[in-house]
Order: sequence, then C-alpha cells, then structure tokens
Amino acid sequence: MRNGRCGQLEQKQMTREMTGAKMVVEALKEQGVDTIFGYPGGAVLPIYDEIFLQNDIRHILVRHEQGAVHAAEGYARSTGKPGVVLVTSGPGATNAVTGLTDALLDSIPLVVLTGQVPTFMIGSDAFQEADTVGITRPCTKHNWLVKDTDKLAATLHEGFHVATSGRPGPVLIDIPKDVQFATGTYEPAKPAASRYQPIVKGDMAEITELVAAIETAKRPLFYTGGGVINSGPAACQLLRELVDATGIPITSTLMGLGAYPASGENWLGMLGMHGLYEANLAMHDCDLMINIGARFDDRITGRIDAFSPNSKKAHIDIDPSSINKVIRIDIPIVGDVGHVLEDLLKVWKSRGRKVNREAIAKWQQQVGEWRKVNCLAYTSSQKTIKPQHALERLEALTKDHDRYITTEVGQHQMWAAQYLGFEDPNRWMTSGGLGTMGYGFPASIGVQVAHPESLVINVAGEASWLMNMQEMGTAAQYRLPVKQFILNNERLGMVRQWQELLHGERYSHSWSESLPDFVKLAEAFGAKGILCSDPADLDDAKGDDHLRWTGDL
Repeated sequence: MRNGRCGQLEQKQMTREMTGAKMVVEALKEQGVDTIFGYPGGAVLPIYDEIFLQNDIRHILVRHEQGAVHAAEGYARSTGKPGVVLVTSGPGATNAVTGLTDALLDSIPLVVLTGQVPTFMIGSDAFQEADTVGITRPCTKHNWLVKDTDKLAATLHEGFHVATSGRPGPVLIDIPKDVQFATGTYEPAKPAASRYQPIVKGDMAEITELVAAIETAKRPLFYTGGGVINSGPAACQLLRELVDATGIPITSTLMGLGAYPASGENWLGMLGMHGLYEANLAMHDCDLMINIGARFDDRITGRIDAFSPNSKKAHIDIDPSSINKVIRIDIPIVGDVGHVLEDLLKVWKSRGRKVNREAIAKWQQQVGEWRKVNCLAYTSSQKTIKPQHALERLEALTKDHDRYITTEVGQHQMWAAQYLGFEDPNRWMTSGGLGTMGYGFPASIGVQVAHPESLVINVAGEASWLMNMQEMGTAAQYRLPVKQFILNNERLGMVRQWQELLHGERYSHSWSESLPDFVKLAEAFGAKGILCSDPADLDDAKGDDHLRWTGDL
C-alpha cells in the first residue's frame, strides 16, 4: 500500500494545473527545445506572453512565416533535433504550407504550432480563420486540432514523438485561443504509450539474404540517401565501415551528401540527372544495387524501364510505403538504417567477411575508366566568373573551416552539389524533393542560430534569393554572420536551360529587367555587400567578417 501511495503522490507532483499557453512552453522545455522560430499574431498572443515570462527558450522573430519554417528546417537538418515553429491563425498558418511540404518531402522533423480562433467561433468565418488542419493534412506527417486544454500537453508530446520517430517529418498542432487561456492539467511525456511505434529492427532473414548477395556480387553498388543522415551519426559511421571493409563503390542522392566522405576512395559522387558520369554508369551497369535510405526519386531513375536493368535490387528504409513504390525490389528490408546496418555488419563479419575481391577490383577499374572522362571539366575564363570556378574557389577557401552550406534552388544548387565536398553529415542543407526557391537564406539563418561560431554559407541565385530577401532583417537583428554567395546571372537559370533544350530557345519570362543593387540592399539592412565581377578579384572578395558575400557573374 505504501508503494501505491508514493506512486500517487509522485503522480500528483508531476501533474500540475496551468493555462494552455503555459502548457505549450512547459512541453517545449520538457522536450529539450531551446529555440523557436516564429511570428506573432492575435491567435497566439497568450503563448507569446508565456514566452516573454521565461528565459529558457530563445525566440527568433522572422519576417515571414515561410521563412520561419525554412529556418527551423535548417536548424533541424544541421542538429538532428526537431525544429519548432510558432505562427498565428489564418494567413500565418497558410504562409507556412510551403515549408511544411518541403519538410515532408525531405523528411525533416518539425513541430509547427499554429493559433486558431476560439473553439466556439470555428466554422463561422471568423477573422483570420482558416481550416488549418484540413489545409495541412496533405503536407504533414500528422496534425491535430486541440479543443480540450486537458489534452493539450499529451498532444504536444505526441507531436514530438511522431515528428522524430520512424521516417522524420513535420507535424502541426492547431491550438484555439480559448484553449490557450483555459486552465487544465499538465502531464509529462509518456512516449511509450504512443500508438505510433514504427519498426526499427530489420528482418534477419532478409538481412542475411542481402549479405549472401554481397558475398557473390561482381559489380555491387551502394546507393544512399538522406535516410542515412536522418538515422544519425552512428548510422553514417556504420555505412563508412561497411563501404571501406567491402570495397564496394558508393554514390548518393542530393540529400545524402556527407553520409560518406567526399574524399573516400570508394566515393563516386552524386548520381542522377545532375550527377556524375561515373556514378550514373555504375548505377546502370551494377549487378547488385543496395539502396540505403533513398526513395528512387525521378531525378535519379529517369526512365523506370531502363533504370539499372540487370541488377538485383535491395532497399533498406524505415518507411514501408517507400519500398516497391517506384522500383520493384528483390530484397526489401524495413527498418531504421542504423539498426539494419549494425545487424548487416554483424552477419557479414560472422560469415567470414566475404566479397568477390577479384571481381570488385575489376569493377573498380571500370569505374576508374569512367572517371577519366572528368565530366565536371570546364573551360576557364579570364574575363567572366564562371559558376564552376566560383564554387571551386569557395571550396578551396572554406573546406578547412567548421563549415555549413545551404542553397537556394536552381543551377547554383547543382553546381554546389557537384563542386563542394562534404566530409560529414548534417553539413549540407538544401531543398531536394520540393525544390523550393527561397529556402536557402532562411535555412542558413536557422543553421547559424544553432551553430553561432561556425561558418554558414548560402549558395544562391539572385532569383531564388529574392524570394525571401526580407529575412535580411532577421539576420541583422540577431547579428547572425551568415554569408550569402549569390551567383547573379540575371536569369532564371534552370528555367532558361530547359527553354534551350525543349522550347526552341524561346526565353519566355525567364529573365528580370529590374534587379536590385545587392550591395546597396545589404547596406540598407546594415550589412556589408561586396560586388565581384573579375575572376582575379574573387579570392580577395571572400569577406570573412561580412554578413554579405556576393559574386556577380
């Protein structure tokens, strides 16, 4: 009886009466949140008042709700922790939709909190009312409308669990204003009680089948994606051990760069539409393709009927819906990449660490022949700063720094992926699945907030950068030394490229006749802008101590 009474007393001490707004702040603290990106409005003022009354969680005031979500993505991608966003109802929530969709497609863990009109006004077309749950259902992993203050704490904890468990992704919790004012009972997190418990351990029979295939393959290839990075540093280390021990070549998607070091002897570079010659030919000619944490995106596969036609295909993924969605798989393994690689290595070692060394040596020789093509070679210029040269110099001058790279979307994004080398995971933040112009600048802000002493560089095109240029105010307010490396060709470069290829060089609205003076724009926000148009001046224009770093093609 005494143990029972002690348990009841402990439970009473853990449960407390408080307002819904205070519950939000308490739940965030319990979840280890140290930063929120947001923008206030009437429907979230009770929560903002509670933020004002504490000093444990830092709030970053952005200039647009889309910027808040992208900043939270940068924070999450660079730390491995969930990003947190707080915005108001109506337009505050709808402005967050692009960021939510971006995070869903790239598997970025976010918890987005939105205000809502009072429960008794829902459905009455009240001021700044929108069906946030209905609007965001297709672009979140899960979402909730909380109408009972007593259920708010549990919903908040569940949101963090869902966002970070299994395949990561964004969740949204819509909180009416009266729920924030009302008093209820706060209960601590109980993740074990959640109904969402994804499979993390792979089937040992399937893992053993894959090991047997590795032992006999003559032209094996590891094809890796962002799922390796999402699984954590241990998964990346296990991948490196497996690749180096087997001698099997490895390639990666755009989102997987850094899981295996670019300097590794088995590294082929990125594959796909904008990937390297040797990586794509290796994918086409391999006899065993081992997909680890990638989703067979159309930019990788091209024509499905001609994709890696003669290979046995294995797929390791935490998300069972990704397996057999696009490409038919011979060895499907559902589970967390880290757990599966750990078991895979154990089985492979226990069976004698066998691979077909002679055949793999010949395979590596063939890969070496493809490398000689040097597909990234270009003709240098003494008059014009070519983007390839700009990225090569950026790499040379910053690779030894504690460096994080974000990008906007377009040609510059692909040049960055091709010419910058990543030795570690979580150092490369880019919009892959949705291809969101305007992502990179706010993402770089989120990264810099998370890593205040590090060098954070956003590689941008002038068109993408202008989409969220208002976040210059955020960078200036919080004195965030983010570097903006703008390749200004006065064109929508990727759009123009497709118009050249498919539309008879009819450049319909793919240029701008009214671009700002970026140097003056930087100065208007109290920052430093540098214009560089001569290749000979490029190295000297790097501006280590400057908030702005621009290169003009």
